[in-house]
Formats: sequence, C-alpha cells, structure tokens
Amino acid sequence: MSAAIILGAGDGIGGALGERFARGGLHAILVRRDLEKAQEAAEKLVSRGYQATGLSIDVREPEQMTSLFDQVETDTGPIDACLYNAGANVQKDLVDTSPKLFRQVWELACFGGFLAAQECAMRMPKQGKGSLLFTSATSSFRAGKGFAAFASAKFGLRAVAQAAARELGPQNIHVGHVIIDCGVYTEAIRKRFKARDIDIDTLPEDTLASTESIAEAYWYLHNQPRDAWTHELDLRPFAETW
Repeated sequence: MSAAIILGAGDGIGGALGERFARGGLHAILVRRDLEKAQEAAEKLVSRGYQATGLSIDVREPEQMTSLFDQVETDTGPIDACLYNAGANVQKDLVDTSPKLFRQVWELACFGGFLAAQECAMRMPKQGKGSLLFTSATSSFRAGKGFAAFASAKFGLRAVAQAAARELGPQNIHVGHVIIDCGVYTEAIRKRFKARDIDIDTLPEDTLASTESIAEAYWYLHNQPRDAWTHELDLRPFAETW
C-alpha cells in the first residue's frame, strides 16, 4: 500500500492532512514529536476503517529522517506523498530573540524541510511519481515585526521548495508550496484570540479557514494532472484582508 508521510501531524492542519490522505486511500504516516499523541491520532483513523501509523522523530536530525523513510518503505510501501507541516511560529522582537531560538526556528521550519526534500529526491524518482508539499505562511514572502526568525525560516523553505520543484518536476515529482495567509480554526488560534477577549465561535461564518478545507486543497494538489501543476498556492477566507 502506498504511503503519505505527514511531518508535523499535530492537532491542526497536520492532523487534517493525515485524515484526508487516509480517506483518499493512502496509508497515513502521522509523525510528530509526541509519540503517544501520534499513535492516538493513528488509532482514531484506524478505528474509522483507514490505514494509519503514528511515529515520532526529530525532523532536524538527518539520520532520523532517513530511518523514517526507510522504515515506511519497508513496513508500508512506496511513498506517494510527503507533506512537510512542521513549523515554529514564534513572534519576538529582535532583542528578545536569542541566537539559540533563531537557530531552532530555522532548523524546524526550514532545515527539516530540506531533509525531507532530500529523502524524496533519492526515492520518488525511482518509482516515477510522487508529491512533496510544504506548509508555509505569509511570512514566506513578507516579514512582519517580531518575525525575524520565523520569516527567515519560511523565506528559506520557499527557496527549498522552488529549487526542489525545478529539479524534481521533470522526474514527475510534483512539488508544491502552500501559503496559509490567514487564521486557521484551531485550538491554538482559539487561545490566541481569547487572550484578546475574542471568542472565535462568535466570528462570522468562514472568517477563519478550517483545517478540513486546507487539507482538501493539498489533496487537490496531490491529484493535479501533470500538464497543469500548481507550484505555489495561497489560501485565505473570502473575507480576509490582503
């Protein structure tokens, strides 16, 4: 059975990606830092009749990334899709951004994406197909106040995606860079809005993007005919100011 690796399969976008690709007939490999949560998420999908496995690695470690891809190919089958959803959305002023924090954000939001792309480049061409899709953000093309670390990493991830697309496209590997240019309806956003005394459930309908709608866009990219591939796709609700 073919697999879809979701790197950063958390409770928001990553989890929705795992469900959508599993529903599409792929074995969802849910990868997150917390192994117990990854396995719990996989068990929920399995209980609904889908194929899923929960695993844990540090996406910043080359050896662990290679071992993950080896394990998936051995235990599950060919990797049809790799979705890099790991990130570190940190907002701190320059004077409060330590060198250690800056490096950690870059490693998670950019370097890990490079490692995933490298593994795909070594494997997908042998099978003659595949999709490599990156979750990105507005910060990949515009850096706001307090986002020196995060935007630098996302700028870099965008470059990795462009280089990978030009290299792997001729080998029938579809590389996509998805810019989430909006707030997403998740518990993390709920807490952020609550700190500003805003209940997101009182907002007008569809003001925030749902994780399910975002996952549907990834599934669309994965299934695009190769004579009309999209490389960069930006997503936002109808009412978003941009």
